[in-house]
Amino acid sequence: MLKSKLSILGALAASVMMASSVAQAGSHSVPKLPCETAQLIVPWKPGGGTQVLYALVEKTISEMDTPYNLKVVTVPGQGGNKGAKQAAKAKPDGCTLFAIHQSAITSFLNGRIDFHYNGFDAVANVTITPDIIGAAGTAPFNSIEEMISYAKANPGQVTAGATFGSTSHFIWLLLQKATGAKLKLVPYDGTAERMNALLSGAITLGAVNVASGKKHLEAGTIKALAIANDSRDPQLPNTPTLKERGIDMSFALERGVMAPKGTPKEIIDMWSGIIKQAVDNPSLQKAMAAKGTGLRYQGPEEFTAYSQDLYKAYEAVAIEIGMYKK
Repeated sequence: MLKSKLSILGALAASVMMASSVAQAGSHSVPKLPCETAQLIVPWKPGGGTQVLYALVEKTISEMDTPYNLKVVTVPGQGGNKGAKQAAKAKPDGCTLFAIHQSAITSFLNGRIDFHYNGFDAVANVTITPDIIGAAGTAPFNSIEEMISYAKANPGQVTAGATFGSTSHFIWLLLQKATGAKLKLVPYDGTAERMNALLSGAITLGAVNVASGKKHLEAGTIKALAIANDSRDPQLPNTPTLKERGIDMSFALERGVMAPKGTPKEIIDMWSGIIKQAVDNPSLQKAMAAKGTGLRYQGPEEFTAYSQDLYKAYEAVAIEIGMYKK
């Protein structure tokens, strides 16, 4: 009996020692950073879509049990390139991360900066905000099929607003390539200018998203012809996807997180794990959905491969229209 009790006690002691060893190993596996809070550089103005969405991520992480916190820091200027340069030159110590989307590619193809996603180490892809093909309330068509037929019958007469060289430019280049329709692209400085032009009828087409355009779409001042997503948006269930209408195209602003080149793998893995934990949080999912944005997590390897594919797609269009010459 005594021997049996001693065996049980020995087993318990061994279990405790093993648990302690696991805990210590776990603590040792957390990289030591020279900061308690890392900065996530958002290279656009406060109040913009990227800052607003990553502020939600920041809040979620602050409420989690993590070894380090994350703080959004806006560094606007040069169309997002000022912040990109600052992030790329930062020490690869885990204390600086960078919020990126496809504008990094368009800036590179325009020759405004000499790197894109390839200037960083991938941490995670986080959000996806699909574009909606919007038409002015006065447009002479009510569906994507009618718009394409009208544009083909009247080549160069249907106007679409774009900030040339930006992602808002590429959606129309890709749509023209996918459909054979010829649009007249009209340049505007930014999102607000394009939206005002669409609402006033100065242009016929404009790319909008649920967050920025829902009230106008519901009021009928902007017609939702189609959404460039793989599935319909729950907030606009009557708006078909381009693919439903036989147009093999999707287009969304996908916001990810990068780290300076040379950041150690254990630091990359730590931050990608923290972000994954945030993405899995139901509260963040609900908050993002309210902004018309989905959460689409991709880890370092998957995000690296995906960003390479994104670049190839944009590069092919840029070469085709003479924007970029290899």
